[in-house]
Amino acid sequence: MRAYVFTDPALTRQAGRFVWLALDSEKEANAPENKRLGLRALPTFFVLDPTDERVAIRWVGGASLAQLSKLLDDGATAVAASYDAAPAPRARADQALERADQLYGAGDYAAASRAYAEALRAAPPDWPHYARAVEARLYALSESDSNAAIVTLARAAYPHVAGTASAASVAGSGLDAAVQLPDSTPGRAAAIAEFEGRCREVLANKKLSLAGDDRSALYISLLDARHDAKDDAGARQVAEQWAAMLEAEAAKAKTPDARAVYDPHRLSAYLELGEPERAIPMLEASERDLPNDYNPPARLAIAYRAMKRWRDGLAASDRAFAKSYGPRQLGMYQVRADLYLGLGDSTAARHTIERAIGFADSLPPGQRSEGQLATLRKKLAAIQ
Repeated sequence: MRAYVFTDPALTRQAGRFVWLALDSEKEANAPENKRLGLRALPTFFVLDPTDERVAIRWVGGASLAQLSKLLDDGATAVAASYDAAPAPRARADQALERADQLYGAGDYAAASRAYAEALRAAPPDWPHYARAVEARLYALSESDSNAAIVTLARAAYPHVAGTASAASVAGSGLDAAVQLPDSTPGRAAAIAEFEGRCREVLANKKLSLAGDDRSALYISLLDARHDAKDDAGARQVAEQWAAMLEAEAAKAKTPDARAVYDPHRLSAYLELGEPERAIPMLEASERDLPNDYNPPARLAIAYRAMKRWRDGLAASDRAFAKSYGPRQLGMYQVRADLYLGLGDSTAARHTIERAIGFADSLPPGQRSEGQLATLRKKLAAIQ
């Protein structure tokens, strides 16, 4: 978003409408605000009402320029409580949307999902908020693992959003949910095939205004579907297409920041292909060009782990820790423990995970994750 969307001159018209704030969720001082906002994923965008600081609009995930502009317009409308000025029947849909946004902003995903469903049922065919309501309901449903409902909603919504940036989110959500359905679910295979076709349709549409990392997410969904089908050849073909797309996007980048956007995606693709060495040149370039960013050396440690270059990985990990802070260090601790295990030093690996557990246990509400603590304790128990 910083490299490709926020820099677009078209956003100039929004400059005086809002007080802009970026919240670094890794800093301990921001933990209370993380908790208050119900921050569950990165990035998340909020429009807050200045009178009481309630969340008027929440958007989870990246956004295209058009989606962000629409989000800001809807946020201003929600704060002004001017939805009910619309003519009927649109007013009924707008009023239901206002209730849904309030519930969604408060983190009551079950109630928000019902309210978005009410808004969608009441909406006229040309309702301007349709795509945002669908995407918000898809996320709300995902928070309650309602995969069957996600498949049903994505199937109904896709024809309405085809040819727009929202098509990627709808198709990807539908495929992810179909794959997660129990194997015994009637129609599961057909749903997977349907949404694989939708994802490929979106990827084939070169005219679609879609960020490269959003295209990447579709490849990941397709890859998961091929793994679920135990189709090794198909999975490799998807991974090769994924890597080629990412390399082409990175080659078009005009700044190191823009190029580095694709580093984690490319690393994942190369790991999937069993070719982690392909990531080394790009990550070395990013570490050189972005000397204050901990991500390039942290990713180098992951690549070196896959290559069994244990000492190079530890050196990269040292450089990453020197620049990093906050909960993301927990993943770095786990990589570091693996590097020690690769060297046969189980004592150092154990001490590393013990330090990680102590750090995770000390994090304040808003940063502390019981799931991460459970993962670390399980890893510690597995170290002999």
